[in-house]
Amino acid sequence: MALQAASLVSSTFVVPEEGKSSASLKESSLLGVSLSDHVKADFSSSTLKWKKREFNQRVGTVRAQTMATATPAVNRASSDGKKTLRQGCCIVTGASSGLGLAAAKALAETGKWHVIMACRDFLKAERAAKSAGIAKENCTIMHLDLASLDSVRQFVDTFRRSGRALDVLVCNAAVYLPTAKEPTFTAEGFELSVGTNHLGHFLLSRLLLEDMKKSDYPSKRLIIVGSITGNTNTLAGNVPPKANLGDLRGLAGGLNGLNSSAMIDGGEFDGAKAYKDSKVCNMLTMQEFHRRFHEETGITFASLYPGCIATTGLFREHIPLFRLLFPPFQKYITKGFVSEEDAGKRLAQVVSDPSLTKSGVYWSWNKDSASFENQLSQEASDAEKARKVWEVSEKLVGLA
Repeated sequence: MALQAASLVSSTFVVPEEGKSSASLKESSLLGVSLSDHVKADFSSSTLKWKKREFNQRVGTVRAQTMATATPAVNRASSDGKKTLRQGCCIVTGASSGLGLAAAKALAETGKWHVIMACRDFLKAERAAKSAGIAKENCTIMHLDLASLDSVRQFVDTFRRSGRALDVLVCNAAVYLPTAKEPTFTAEGFELSVGTNHLGHFLLSRLLLEDMKKSDYPSKRLIIVGSITGNTNTLAGNVPPKANLGDLRGLAGGLNGLNSSAMIDGGEFDGAKAYKDSKVCNMLTMQEFHRRFHEETGITFASLYPGCIATTGLFREHIPLFRLLFPPFQKYITKGFVSEEDAGKRLAQVVSDPSLTKSGVYWSWNKDSASFENQLSQEASDAEKARKVWEVSEKLVGLA
């Protein structure tokens, strides 16, 4: 199924630059010559052949010029000596709904970004992009199931074969199963929340880091969406069950629920805690990326909490009463409510705003919608624990 979706991407959405040029040439608008007009004016066989030869020669010239100017570059000198920035390429995981879709829309609408919508459900993503009004020329939909490490590797291979440069990667997709009584597992046997939210994104980020290193874009960024629920230095982070990775014995054991606990800390399964623990891993991973690679690569590594998107589909597995009461509670009691559209713009800001290039930062927004550097909890900023999570995760995804 993944192979079919990947193939469909190539045939449906990935349009080579030469293809675009050829389509324009059929209209003859670039040449100021209409082959059909010449045919109407002169029906003689010899003259027609001469006209077609002249047309084809001029087509070849324009195509060669088009291909030459289509080569990606950070800056291209224009005729008046000014420089223009090429369109950036940003991958957003989980872009078929919620925060990911809103961010993809915000980026694509600028015309400055080509967004790769990396989604598990290809057709859902296609419908979502159309409904959101995202122009086809500014997005490509590609299949990615983060609950399968094989799918992650296949996605990376498909992306590389597209020939695009990669400038920004946004790890946004997430699974949240707060009412689950028993764990479910990924294709490799990891508890689903941690396996998808952390391990899938960890492998994706590690593999695509090599592509980002090659980018000539001025500001390359790797962004991981965190959560206030994983930060125990906040009121929301102290709502039971609280995030706690413990000594990582469950993670080291493979989270398979057989010879090891399905929970990172080795405790009893709790769906809500599994999600919060995965967010701590996300934020620790971002910091470890920063420590290991920022100075060497110049890539900005950041995490963020865009605010409480109380209406997001992330809560679809919660009890109906919660889904009913949570949005008005956030709107009128805590005043922390943020719409999907505004949250998407905040994520897009972390992708592209020149003022948010500082690496190793956990971004948040105040009540005036101004961004600021927020503080992570003691565990979510523990450098030694970040190193351990990194090393154990390398083994689990087959990188060590």
